[in-house]
Amino acid sequence: MKLLVATGNQGKLKEINRLLADAPIEIVGLDQLIDPPEVFEDGETFEANACKKAQEMARFSGMLTLADDSGLVVAALNGDPGVHSARYAGEHGDDAANNLKLLREMDPVKDENRQAAFHCVMALAWPGGRCECRAGQVSGLIMHGERGEGGFGYDPLFMVPEYGKTMAELPLEIKNRISHRGTALRKVILLLLELAK
Repeated sequence: MKLLVATGNQGKLKEINRLLADAPIEIVGLDQLIDPPEVFEDGETFEANACKKAQEMARFSGMLTLADDSGLVVAALNGDPGVHSARYAGEHGDDAANNLKLLREMDPVKDENRQAAFHCVMALAWPGGRCECRAGQVSGLIMHGERGEGGFGYDPLFMVPEYGKTMAELPLEIKNRISHRGTALRKVILLLLELAK
């Protein structure tokens, strides 16, 4: 079974590839398509953005397509950065600027009010328009500074209390097991395996 993974984020693609390594699925990246359309993520929710991306790329490619929208939801910031996580500081995908802005916004917030959660919605779309979504999340706390070299995005600022480490400090196998993306993807894999029967 061929599956187009509709992301330009190499960190995400690597993570998804690793999680699907044992499934009987051939992964196709966007870089293997000729002139794929730019999908503008203008939805109000992770689900709306994921579905839009998956459906547009499935129509364009004629392939079963997986897309996700994910982000960081911080209680003290009324849910921000939320669906704007990748472009929180203005420019899409500038992790350093996004982290700096988050640290500034969180600076006055006391330790007991620094709860946050990573959310992910994965959408699986068929060329005919059908779209199925699966979600995952992981709860944690926002740190006062970055810790760890692994991961990407907000990982160095996101402490997972049960491990006493940030997402960027956790070994990859633990991160994949507990992460919002890992949880959502495992649900999608069950769906894919059903289809492959």
